[in-house]
Amino acid sequence: MARITFSGHQLLRAASKFERTLLNKISDIVYETARLIQTEAKALAPVDDGSLSASIEMKMLGKYNAVVTVGAHYAIYVEHGTGIYAENGNGRRTPWTYFSTKLGRYVTTEGMRAQPFWGPAVESGKRYFETEMRRLGL
Repeated sequence: MARITFSGHQLLRAASKFERTLLNKISDIVYETARLIQTEAKALAPVDDGSLSASIEMKMLGKYNAVVTVGAHYAIYVEHGTGIYAENGNGRRTPWTYFSTKLGRYVTTEGMRAQPFWGPAVESGKRYFETEMRRLGL
């Protein structure tokens, strides 16, 4: 039978190396998860002039924190819909008219159907993160 012994110093060195390796892997998972959310949100975002997709950014805030943001002020309306089509019945019930600078004329609408891009991207990132952390035994 083989006998393996570690002195206190060797054991501390091995534990420290294991901890560093594990923490580096966790940092990589945080980065990869944030990048996945950003990439999927950009891919799922509807494209008119590309400004919604272009406003989706990812930023690392240290080794273990990342933020993915959507800068377009109208993103919430795209995600959840407006008017009679708004999710949970939270939209306006009557038609309204506005001037469209893009079309150069007045337009009457009852709203816009939801075009989810953020929720599905976050759910995908959550699944990825949980799977990778389980692989590490965490």
